[in-house]
Amino acid sequence: MHAAQATGIATLTLDSPGNRNALSADLVADLRSALAAAAADTAVRAVVLTHTGNTFCAGADLKSPCDPADFLALLRETAELPKPVVARVTGHVRAGGLGLLGACDIAAAGPQSSYAFTETHLGLAPAVISMPLLPRLEPRAAARYFLTAEAFDAAEAARIGLLTLHGEDVDAALEPVLAGLRKASPQGLAATKALTSAAVREALTRDGSRLTELSAGLFASAEAREGITARFERREPSWSL
Repeated sequence: MHAAQATGIATLTLDSPGNRNALSADLVADLRSALAAAAADTAVRAVVLTHTGNTFCAGADLKSPCDPADFLALLRETAELPKPVVARVTGHVRAGGLGLLGACDIAAAGPQSSYAFTETHLGLAPAVISMPLLPRLEPRAAARYFLTAEAFDAAEAARIGLLTLHGEDVDAALEPVLAGLRKASPQGLAATKALTSAAVREALTRDGSRLTELSAGLFASAEAREGITARFERREPSWSL
């Protein structure tokens, strides 16, 4: 991951192409550190979270997953940052990466982006990521896509509340958003974000420990071992009909 700053906007770029920006322990630690630095920098008015390559985030690093408690802390720190966090997506987002997207205040994407909650096909559940997502998503759509692991596009992601906006040119779509954030006062942004992120922060505080334990238990289960092994072996898991 690398960071840059220009005219009040700190841009944090996920850049781990070897694992499609999966949530490894190192990536989560680097992102938490970069968010803390942005919070402390008085020249930063907002944060843009983006990526290199054709994948924003592939979800958990199945070969070297981060501690679920550290991922929970990352979601909390994103939601509690006193500055808006804007996701800029031009590629695929899967599983835990969708939780990161949900923790952002504004999310914009281009036409080549795609989305899928793949957990049930691995013997898992979208446990921890449900906290930043369920307050934002249309309930029937959340039930469908959480359960079925179907992939969907940017237009559908915007319709169900996962994205704020999408367009053929994501940077053009974000121009008025970033212009508005640059003109806002730091105090005004912090107080307003506290209002708009309240439901997400409440869910993370209320359910964080319970859902982190659920996630860890599922990852340690026999079904998850079969699902993850099947994914690496490029075959269907034993329960697939």
